[in-house]
Amino acid sequence: MSAILNQAEFKQAMTSQWNKAASGWNDSSAVIRPWLLSSTQAMLKMAGISAGMRVLDVAAGAGDQTLDAAAIAGSGGSVVATDISPAILEYAKANAARAGFANVETVTADGEALPYADSSFDAAVCRLGLMFLADPLKGLQEIHRVLKSGGRLCTLVFSSAETNPCLNILMSTALEHAGLPPIDPYRPGSLVSLGKPGQMDGLFAAAGFRDCVTTRVHAPFILPSARAYLDFIRTSAAPVMQILARLDAAEQDKAFADMEEKLSAFNTGSCWAGPNELLLTTGVK
Repeated sequence: MSAILNQAEFKQAMTSQWNKAASGWNDSSAVIRPWLLSSTQAMLKMAGISAGMRVLDVAAGAGDQTLDAAAIAGSGGSVVATDISPAILEYAKANAARAGFANVETVTADGEALPYADSSFDAAVCRLGLMFLADPLKGLQEIHRVLKSGGRLCTLVFSSAETNPCLNILMSTALEHAGLPPIDPYRPGSLVSLGKPGQMDGLFAAAGFRDCVTTRVHAPFILPSARAYLDFIRTSAAPVMQILARLDAAEQDKAFADMEEKLSAFNTGSCWAGPNELLLTTGVK
């Protein structure tokens, strides 16, 4: 299954979830940017972004990658950052203004119903957002529709559950402490829901893209300690915190202590290096 059955409820919950997490995600930019920097640079390059282009950034969040795209597009180009969460887009707007990018526009929009005419953009990107769409295929079809002929899309999503053990530890431990049964890591809407081998290429092709290629990217989370990673999770990882929200503060602390013990397996002696694998997928309209 590639789509959520009750899409209206899912989208409402996702909007609420990211409205609540907006501040924490933005405040964690000093952690997120170095983690995703090389992957983001590769994404923008694979999308074929160059000076003077009009670029679409779907599920843009607080806009870290939006500003990188805007720097490449230059004053003769522009970037439109869309997200279903108006709260997180306020941070993207403020970040663009603070950085002096007059060529960035923010628009609250459902990624499956983009408010743009056909062939409106030269290139498009979506960084760690496609898996949160109720129907990823529909989202890709919408991006395909608004791209000009020959325009490229590049997306970044989490790879398989097996190659992202930190996510497994977070989710399984949160569910255990919340008294909930284990869940299929590949269920629609989950962090690794698009991580099965060949899945992204298939979705791109089904949406009408050609020359589809997926590249695996190793993106370890390098931090001083597992506790530093969990501090990031507490403030910005909405899916995990949503599970733990049913627990009181003391019970949440127990869950995080359990997570920290398990995550300590990735201590190196000089730092904490949490394994992550991402997938970059590109296609041409």
